[in-house]
Amino acid sequence: MDDHAGDNSHDHDSHHDHDADAVSVAVVTVSSSRTLDDDPGGDVVETTLTDAGHRVTDRRLVADDRVAIADAVTSALDAGADAVVTTGGTGLTPDDVTVGAVRPLFDRTIPGFGELFRYVSYEDVGPMAMASRATAGVVADRLVFSLPGSENAARTGTEQLVAPALGHLLGLVRR
Repeated sequence: MDDHAGDNSHDHDSHHDHDADAVSVAVVTVSSSRTLDDDPGGDVVETTLTDAGHRVTDRRLVADDRVAIADAVTSALDAGADAVVTTGGTGLTPDDVTVGAVRPLFDRTIPGFGELFRYVSYEDVGPMAMASRATAGVVADRLVFSLPGSENAARTGTEQLVAPALGHLLGLVRR
């Protein structure tokens, strides 16, 4: 049932009054085998966000280590990033520890992000989309998104979900 049924005072456009235009974003690549010079997933995240009018203010790479990942995300937020996008470490292998590193930082999760990511990924990878544990959450009044590290998955998540919704989501958490 529609929560707004019969509520004529609801003005959808007013929800967008708080949207952030250009969001300051840190990109954190999680990999023990890549470098910042060889990081197609991180590159596509940075390019897509910049092309969407956001500012990538920090770019770093950390190993597949829970403490290092949590420290990198916390450090980026402490340095003033409005959002952090991580790439890598969201699969099912034992060294995929990003989700376990970022979830304890969340004040609230954004379950719809992972659900939508798997939904849009299904068109490309079929049932293997279920192997992704892409996740997102709110840390204080900032956002953290964790995407897979492959270039295709990073492109899908950033182009279809993160970039178009970032300003609106940030506006919501800061109301």
